[in-house]
Amino acid sequence: MNKLRVNKGFAMERFSVLCIVILITGCQAAGKCGYESCNPVKDGMINVHLVPHTHDDVGWLKTVDQYYYGDKNHIQNAGVQYILDSVIQQLFADKNKRFIYVEVAFFARWWRQQHDSMRHAVKGLVNQGRLEFILGGWSMDDEATTHYNAIIDEHSLGLEFLRQNFGDCGRPRVAWQIDPFGHSREQASLFAHMGYDGLFFGRVDYQDKFNRAITKSMEMVWQGSPNNLGPSSDLFSGVLYHGYNPPPGFCWDTLCTDDPIMDDEDMEGYNADQKTQDFLNYTKYQSMAYATDHLMMTMGSDFNYQNAHMWFKNMDKLISLVNAQQKKGSKVNLLYSTPSCYLYQLNRANKTWPTKSDDFFPYAHLPHAYWSGFYTSRPTLKGYVRQTNNFLQVCKQLDALAKLEDSDNSTLNIQVLKEAMGVAQHHDAVSGTEKQAVAYDYAMRLSRGNYECQKVVNDAYKKLFPKQKEVPPNQMFCNLLNISMCQATENNKQFTMTVYNPLGRAVSHWVRLPVIGKSYVITDPNGKSVPSQVLPISNVTKNIPERKGSLAENELVFQVALPSLGFSTFFIKMSQQSIKKQRSVVGQIDKADISIKNQHLSLMFDGNTGMLKSMKNLNSGASIPLQQTFQYYIGHPGNSSVKRFQASGAYVFRPLTSASLDFQPTLKKKTLYVQGQLVQEIWQQFSPWVSQVVRLYDQAKYAELEWTVGPIPVNDGKGKEVITKYSTGLQTSGVFYTDANGREILKRVRNHRATWQLKTSEPVAANYYPINSRVYINDNKTQFTVMTDRSQGGSSLQDGNIEVMLHRRLLYDDNLGVGEALNETGADGKGLIARGKHYLFLDTVQNSGALHREMGLRLYMAPSLSFTNSQMKQQEWSQKFYSNWSGLKSPLPDNVHMLTLEQWGGPTIRPSATQPFLVRFEHIYEKGENSALSKPVKFLAKDLFVPFSIKTMEELTLGANLPLADLKRLQWKTKDYTTDSEAVRRRIQAADNFTVILNPMEIRTFQVTLT
Repeated sequence: MNKLRVNKGFAMERFSVLCIVILITGCQAAGKCGYESCNPVKDGMINVHLVPHTHDDVGWLKTVDQYYYGDKNHIQNAGVQYILDSVIQQLFADKNKRFIYVEVAFFARWWRQQHDSMRHAVKGLVNQGRLEFILGGWSMDDEATTHYNAIIDEHSLGLEFLRQNFGDCGRPRVAWQIDPFGHSREQASLFAHMGYDGLFFGRVDYQDKFNRAITKSMEMVWQGSPNNLGPSSDLFSGVLYHGYNPPPGFCWDTLCTDDPIMDDEDMEGYNADQKTQDFLNYTKYQSMAYATDHLMMTMGSDFNYQNAHMWFKNMDKLISLVNAQQKKGSKVNLLYSTPSCYLYQLNRANKTWPTKSDDFFPYAHLPHAYWSGFYTSRPTLKGYVRQTNNFLQVCKQLDALAKLEDSDNSTLNIQVLKEAMGVAQHHDAVSGTEKQAVAYDYAMRLSRGNYECQKVVNDAYKKLFPKQKEVPPNQMFCNLLNISMCQATENNKQFTMTVYNPLGRAVSHWVRLPVIGKSYVITDPNGKSVPSQVLPISNVTKNIPERKGSLAENELVFQVALPSLGFSTFFIKMSQQSIKKQRSVVGQIDKADISIKNQHLSLMFDGNTGMLKSMKNLNSGASIPLQQTFQYYIGHPGNSSVKRFQASGAYVFRPLTSASLDFQPTLKKKTLYVQGQLVQEIWQQFSPWVSQVVRLYDQAKYAELEWTVGPIPVNDGKGKEVITKYSTGLQTSGVFYTDANGREILKRVRNHRATWQLKTSEPVAANYYPINSRVYINDNKTQFTVMTDRSQGGSSLQDGNIEVMLHRRLLYDDNLGVGEALNETGADGKGLIARGKHYLFLDTVQNSGALHREMGLRLYMAPSLSFTNSQMKQQEWSQKFYSNWSGLKSPLPDNVHMLTLEQWGGPTIRPSATQPFLVRFEHIYEKGENSALSKPVKFLAKDLFVPFSIKTMEELTLGANLPLADLKRLQWKTKDYTTDSEAVRRRIQAADNFTVILNPMEIRTFQVTLT
């Protein structure tokens, strides 16, 4: 943490003023936080809870830094530091006032810049519940395009900051997702297990909201995991009436134009009576949509309260004026409040609440405005965020396994990447809905964090490698392997490669390295030769502008066997002799159909078109006709004059017509085949700017499809949204399945919503859903599954078909605030080229669960590669360094994943004499997905690790900010049951070797001390 440079004179002056304020207001007087700190309500009246708040985007139109400092206000008038400065002074002045703050990324920065006297005073506000933290994540994360691992990490980061600085009074009781564009059931489940009592959000589909308003079901018990975790995942959830904005006419910010309350009757513009009546009327309308005598009104909006005095002065008048009407028979009572105080009153009402068991996707705010475009927007940023999450887990694990100490600076290095990833989960970051300059800033932060974690990995290897005192050579990293570029492998004729496996079981992994030679000798950690194959790099890859300067002409392909939670080192040397087995045969498909197959799968391609024709599982016999095409929608140009002219943009997907277009029908598909002993490939060219490589590796149970799209041409004045479509012939009756944030699977039904009767004039966009890691269809016997390497949008618009959107380039803004078209131009200004992968599985329904669960894990927790230019041979290296090492004494069961392994960065939940660790274990299967692997599982954790043994284990909430034994959530009645505040908790004891039991989809979090 950097030391702050504060002007001494200013600091003393501020301290003196602050002392006076504290003496006057007694802000350090004893008080209570949480539900006991709420202002009193009046039973028998409509209690209107005024919630002063600001919504501070962690990047959107401006970068995080620009928003914090108030820079570039010609783009947007917003300065977070001034908001916090201003609000704090208002809270000091009046003990009845309340304010909530959400985005810890901003608050942590402000806090680090404050003098100790200010920190002490602010703690007093928090301890009395006058300043309350809501949500508590590093950012308010997107819910459609985020992975559950990253969601948990970024909330844990924010919650840990609040715990360390404010204790239990800093622990948020309520989640606050007021701006994300649709809401995920998995997010609700995660929030429940983090210990939140409730959730409020601002955006639901306009038809859904209308239906809920007329049926008084705006608030409900959301079942986050109805089929697996049950009531422990239930979360009380509510839809805000007016988004997260104040009632119309009652915004008193410097950014607003509403009239202030002018209450001097001698004034020309006296309006107090009218304002009072307007507010009472609005209260009446809002009360018609809710089931209790309590209403919440959000008094604030984007970057409000830079002058908090304006807000609070007018709210003081409003409260006084409206409450004065009680003497005239009014039954409306206003009070300063918070979402948690409002929630507490709903709980006191002892009502029976409706339930919901699906999610809130896709979201539309108007008939032609479905926010399903951002599921794919900025595909390269989405891919980069997923890869960086992978590396963050590797970094934290190696830091823990090597037991790096403060002298290594690893905690600070890791914090840089943690914070960058926390920012990247924001609902205008990974979502792809920010301005281009801000997208560059997000990528820069991730890059900087990656660099810091590369230092940690190097330091860890320097402790884990040596057998004696020999210092190993520095590791080099290659971040552009996806475009076949790596200086370490291109510039050295001999080098080592260390591969770290972050999974708790041994894996085999295919490696592809860009090289300049045609023959190589590869030696494994045991001195044995590794079979390999050399393939030419395609012209498509060579022409990618970001690859400028690469020398590689070929790719070296081989498979590595890796130990559980460990590393293996391989020794690679260019050979002057041609090795026949390494060669690849390249040929042109010419009229005759061609198939590629291995021990498990067979793919057939049409000889005339070069297109995929069929797929067969050679083990189960499952076989389907399978045609894959690339097509595109023309994005609706639109304008802002009439709502029906809504444009397709960063948020909204609105195709000009419902029919997707094929590429030039007369264009001859250029298709090549590449054959060798380890991998067979089909190279397809669908257009000058769309190509694909279909790969079938030896022994693989999946087909790998690497797509390359771009630069999307727009010289015809038309924006384009590129999809790939898989047509199988399966009878699917309008049903398909997508994952929620990489975890549970949700059933989707075309043109259907579970809680209201869908009417739509946008049949394509209304049926698009977020795909975080997989989408599949089946006919109850055979299942076809598509796995993705990043978040994308997709659907099944016809029975037996799956389509997935890959890339978007649009020329018109969708008029939803970002103020520029989604037009990524890439390194050369001609248009961004995006590259990614799909993985196809075909098997019986019974077998498919194990296939996609294991693959989903391997994709987001892929092995990490690093290199040295050491000239040592395997034998010499092995005398000095470990070349094959596992951090586990025995692998974890096949249905268990170690989600988290990291050293605790600060004061822990329970005092510890030794450096504690944070560990999470999860069951990766749902009930019924597999006859064996979907069962509960148990294993012994005490002696699981090689470098240490476990001395104590205490179970925590999922957010790791409270012992699970201390968690007591509010209970809610539904028509069928009452939610359980305390699920069955199984104690972890040393006497039984810390036996961990996991039920399907369960995640358990532990503070661990070591011996």
